[in-house]
Amino acid sequence: MVVAGSRSYVGAACLCAEAVLRSGAGLVTLAVPKGIYPIVALKLTETIFLSLPQTAGGALALKALPRLLAAARQAACVVIGPGLSRDAQTQRLVHRLVERIDKPLVIDADGLNALAAKRDVLKRLKEKRAGVILTPHPGELARLMGRSVTAVQGARKRIAKDFALLYNVHLILKGFQTVVAAPDGRAYVNTTGNPGMATAGSGDVLAGMVAAFLAQGMKSFEAASCAVYLHGLAGDLAAKDKTQPGMIASDIIAFLPKAFKRAR
Repeated sequence: MVVAGSRSYVGAACLCAEAVLRSGAGLVTLAVPKGIYPIVALKLTETIFLSLPQTAGGALALKALPRLLAAARQAACVVIGPGLSRDAQTQRLVHRLVERIDKPLVIDADGLNALAAKRDVLKRLKEKRAGVILTPHPGELARLMGRSVTAVQGARKRIAKDFALLYNVHLILKGFQTVVAAPDGRAYVNTTGNPGMATAGSGDVLAGMVAAFLAQGMKSFEAASCAVYLHGLAGDLAAKDKTQPGMIASDIIAFLPKAFKRAR
C-alpha cells in the first residue's frame, strides 16, 4: 500500500505506485485524498485506490486513519510519504500510522518531515518488530538529526551507519554514491546512477521499488541495496537514450524492464 499525494503533489503518488508495479509487485493500493482521486485514477490503470477524507488544503485528513489501518492489515508492506505535504493534520496522521502499523514500512519524503517534526515518534521506531526503511536525501537526514547538511555530507557512510544503529532502522542516504546502512553495521555504497537523476520524482520511484522488493519477500538490507542499484542502472540506461539533461523521473520507470534484463 502506498500512502501518498496531495493537491499540489499528485505526480509523486503516481510515480511511486507505478514504480511498485514495474518492480514486480502483484498488486498496489494507492491511498490518496479524495480531491485528487479522479486524476490518479485516470493516470493509473492497474492500481487499486482508496479515496480518503482530506483537509481544507487538499491533503490527507486525520479521520482517514481507521480506513488506512484496515487496509494496511491486508498489505505486505506500506510506503508512507511521497507528496503528502507538510499539513499539520497530515503529519499527525503519519505519526499514528507509523506507531500503529505492524508491517514493513518505507518512509519517504513528507513522511520523513513528519518524523523530524516529532522526534519521539522517530525514537520509537527502534521498538518496532517489523522492519523500517527510511529514504532521506541529505537535507532530510539533516533535519531528522538536527545537524547541518554539510555535516551529513562530510561523513555520509559513518553518519548513515550511526543513524541506522541508533534507531534500529535501515537507512538509504540518497545522493552521489547512495549509502544503504543496516542496524547490524552492514553498509553498501552504490556505484550506478548519474546527475540526470537529480530530478523531481526520482526519489518517489526509488521508494516504490524498495517496497516492491519487500513485498516479494526480500529482507530489508537486500531490498534496499537491490532497489538502489537497479534504480541507478535504469537511470543510466535512460540517460544514454534521453541524455542527462533530457531525462525525467518517469523515464527511470520506463527503463526498469531493461535494467532488470541487464542485471539478470
